[in-house]
Amino acid sequence: MRATTGHKLWRRCGKAARAGLMLAAAGGWLAPAALRADEADEALKQYSQPVDEAIDKALEYLASHQEKNGSFQSGMPGNTGITALSVMAFLSKGYTPGTGPYGEAIDKGIDYVLSCQQANGMLVRGSSHGPMYSHCIATLMLSEVSGMVDTKRQERLDEVLGQALRIILAAQRVIKAPYYQGGWRYQHSSRDSDISLTGWALMSLRSARGNGADIPRSAIEDAVRFVMNCRRGEGFAYQPGGSPGLARTGTALLCLELCGLHGDKVCRGAGEWIRRNMPRSFGGDEGFFYYGLYYSSQGMFQLGGEYWRLWAEYMYKIMLKHQRKDGSWPAGAGNEGQAGPCYSTAMGVLAMSVSYRQLPIYQR
Repeated sequence: MRATTGHKLWRRCGKAARAGLMLAAAGGWLAPAALRADEADEALKQYSQPVDEAIDKALEYLASHQEKNGSFQSGMPGNTGITALSVMAFLSKGYTPGTGPYGEAIDKGIDYVLSCQQANGMLVRGSSHGPMYSHCIATLMLSEVSGMVDTKRQERLDEVLGQALRIILAAQRVIKAPYYQGGWRYQHSSRDSDISLTGWALMSLRSARGNGADIPRSAIEDAVRFVMNCRRGEGFAYQPGGSPGLARTGTALLCLELCGLHGDKVCRGAGEWIRRNMPRSFGGDEGFFYYGLYYSSQGMFQLGGEYWRLWAEYMYKIMLKHQRKDGSWPAGAGNEGQAGPCYSTAMGVLAMSVSYRQLPIYQR
C-alpha cells in the first residue's frame, strides 16, 4: 500500500479489487439482476422486475435533476450530503464512475464534493446547523468510489479523503461525558453525541478501514460502545436515556451488524423491534421516514432470513405504490421535506437496491 504524501491516514489498497462485483471486465458495470439475493426467495422473487423498473426510473429522475456544478437539486442548494447520497444511488445498481449511461453524472458528483472541502478539512458547502452530517456522508461516498475513478481524480481524492477522515477521528476524541464518549454530534467540536450522526461517521470510518486507511480499531470499538449506550429494551434511542424509534433502531442495527456483532442477540432483538414497529403508513408516524427506511433496509438485510423477507415485502409494496410518474418519491416531512425529492429518491433507491449487493460497505 502507498501512503499518500502528506496524508498518511488514508492509504489505498485497491478498492476495485474489493468492489469486484461492481466492475465488469468489459462495459464498466455489471447488470445486477443476476446478483439479487431476493431471487432465491419465492416470496420476494415477484418483486424483482417491478423493483428494477422503479429503480431505473428513479435514477433517470436523479440524472435529470443534477445541477451544472455537479450537485443535485435540493431545498438546501449545494448540499454535499445529498449529492453524495445521489452518487451512491447510482453505484447501488452497479453503475461506476466514467462509464455507462451515468458515468458522467457520477464523475460530476464526485468532482463537486471534492471541490467543496474547506480549509479545516470539512466537506461542506453553505451553512448548516449540523455540518457533520454532510461531511460524514460525503466522506463515506468518497471512500466507496476510491479505486474506481481515473488516476487524476484518485490523486485528488487521496488528498481530500485523508483530511476528511482526520476531522472525523478528531471529533470523536473531544472530551465528553462518559455516556456520550465514542460518538459524534452536529459539530466537529460538539461535547455530546447522537446515534444518527454516529451512524454516518461510523460507516465512513468502517468503509475507509476496509479500504486500507489507517483507522484505529479502537475508534470503531468506541463508537460501538456509544451505540450500545443508546439501547432501550430491544430498540435504540437518539441519545442515551431517550425513547426508541425506527430510524434510530435501524441505524444501530446496521452499525452493530457491520462492526462485529452479526447475528448477535442484541441485533436480533433490534430486528424484532423493527418488525413490531414498521410504519403504519407511507411517510411514517415519527418523521424521518426515508431515513428510517434506508437504515432499516440495510440492517434487516444484514440480519437476513425472515427478518429481511418480512421487511422487504413491506418496503417494496409501500415504495412501489407511492413512486411518482417522474420516477421520484415525494419529499418527506419536517427536515426531510427541506432536503427535497432528490434526497427522498436517492434514499429510496438505496433502500430498495440493498439486495443487489453493489456498494462495498454493505456487503455481508
